[in-house]
Parts: sequence; structure tokens; C-alpha cells
Amino acid sequence: MSDTGLYSLDNMDICSVPIPERSSSTKKTRGANATTKSTDREKNQVQDKPHQAITIAVSSRTLFNMADERAIYESDGLESYVKYQLDHENEPLKKGLAFALMKALETVNFRLLELYPGSDEVFDIVLMTNNHAQVGVRLINSINHYGLSIERFCMTGGTSPINYLKAYNTNLYLSSDPIKVANALSEGIAAATMCHLDKDAQLSEKQLRVAFDGDSLVFSDQTDQFSKALHGLSPFFQHLRAFKNVWGPQGPLQRFLESLGRLQKKFYAKNERLNCPIRIYLIVKKGGSAVGVKALKTIRSWGLDVDEAFILSGLSAEELLNKISPHIYFDDQTPTSAAIAQCKSR
Repeated sequence: MSDTGLYSLDNMDICSVPIPERSSSTKKTRGANATTKSTDREKNQVQDKPHQAITIAVSSRTLFNMADERAIYESDGLESYVKYQLDHENEPLKKGLAFALMKALETVNFRLLELYPGSDEVFDIVLMTNNHAQVGVRLINSINHYGLSIERFCMTGGTSPINYLKAYNTNLYLSSDPIKVANALSEGIAAATMCHLDKDAQLSEKQLRVAFDGDSLVFSDQTDQFSKALHGLSPFFQHLRAFKNVWGPQGPLQRFLESLGRLQKKFYAKNERLNCPIRIYLIVKKGGSAVGVKALKTIRSWGLDVDEAFILSGLSAEELLNKISPHIYFDDQTPTSAAIAQCKSR
């Protein structure tokens, strides 16, 4: 399995994960005689990142639908693009491609804080973009227009934002650019290419759904022997081997999934297994029961529990995936293209 195999359905609105209001234990206490001025100042004061938060960095082109603006950049150049953004900075951008994913993460946050008031183990979102800071005014205005609680931004003015991911303590980076995803992985940051399986898929806003290709999980254990056997013949296998280091024991993708598993277990501890807003799926497309058992044990070893498993033994998975409509899907296809794209770009 390639290690960038994490990707989520793309043709849906994406905005951000509004982080629920912190509990009283994380707010500064206000005096009974506080002035209106000081109260306003406290309202605008940004809370520090929760110590145990799972930070997801999202690119502006996955957060918002910027196809029209991108067309201006490609046809008329950077200055026309910036001028257009400045002229329209009070006009909100259209919702992007993964709004349902963000809403599902928001649901997880609110449910966690209902069960564990004051907990700081929630999802936290950063807008990560290579747009210039002047364009950032429109981005921030759009976020405020939709009532989103994003307070962390990184605007790099045309340079790659990858170098700043660690500064923001990023646990997962989401982008529609497979090269940026591959570069993030090479820096030891879990990353995913945003793409879609079915543009008409209706994704849940009340439940975070994560699916795994079981065949890929089993294949990943054999990556080393394949890469050794074909060493010197295929750069693809060399990249797969590198990705395995990212995916394997203590790799960033596995660490992200372990964090997800800890959130899952917090619901189980409150007898909320059947109502858990995190749902894990396993799909074995080609292999039989033996592959299914091995994949189940692999996911279990990461601290995740699989809720639903489907062993297809050669049947098409397309209809099943459309029925499940996962927000995030781990398989071996997207990372392959990312690895090859990175190789060709050098």
C-alpha cells in the first residue's frame, strides 16, 4: 500500500472545522465589574491551541471553491488575480469541496465536549495557503461570513507552505495538489490528496466516516520485498518504500490514526459506541477472509475499531463506496500518482 493512500471525497462544499467554544475552565475569568471595553477585548482574544488538539491544515483551494479566481490567474497573471481578489474582498468565496467533512469534524468536537467538558482533545483547523497576505483579507472575510471559527492562518505569498506545517503542529495536511501532499509526507507530516469518488455523493455532516482498502493494507507489508526485487527497474517502488516509512510503525499517518482512535475510545468509554460520530469501514476488494482478518488486526493495532467490514472477493467496490460515502478513504491509487508526480518534477 502506498503511504499517501489517504484521500477524501472532493466534490462537496469544504469550509473549515469550527472549533466549539471552549468550556469555562479554558476561558479567562471575567470580573463582575469588567468594563464593556475589556469585555470586547476578551471576546476578540484568540485562545491558545488546545494542548492535545488534532490539528488539520487545509489549503485554501480545498476550503473554498476558487475555480473562477484560478482561471484569472492562469489567463491574466498574478497581478490581475490579486487585483480581482482585492476588488471582491467583501464578496464571500463559494464553499469548497469538502464542507461535509468539516461539518462532521465539528460534530465530533461538540459531542466530545458534551461528554468531556473542558477537554482539549478536539480537532483544530488551520488555513494553509500560498496566497499573498493581501488575498488573505478575502479569505478571512469569507470565513467570517460563514461563521467559521478558524483563527490560525498561514499565507506564504507564492512560496510553498510545506515548510511551515511543523510550526503549526500539523497532524494532517489536506490539499488538492498531489505534489504538495508528497512533499509534506517527505517532511514527516501526514498528508492527503483531496479528490472525489462520486461528485453526487451525499456525505454525512453528523458522522466522520473513514474507510480502508484492506487489500492495500496487506500489500503494504510486502512493499519491501517487492522494492528489493525490482530495485533499479522502477522508481515507483522506490517511492512506495519511502512512503511505507511514512505509513509504517510510528510514521505520521499511523500517528494520526492513533490519535483518531483515542477520540473513538473516548465515546466508547461513555457507552456511546452505537452513537459514536466516528465510523470506521474496511473494504476488501480482491482478497478473501484471510486478507480481511489480517487487515482488521492491522487497523486494531493502531488503536482503531472497525465498525463495518465488507469482503467482496472480486466484486466491484464502486457502488459500495457510493453507499458508504466516506469522507476519508485510504487506498493504494492516489499515493501512486502522487509518488510518480513527485518523481517527474525533479
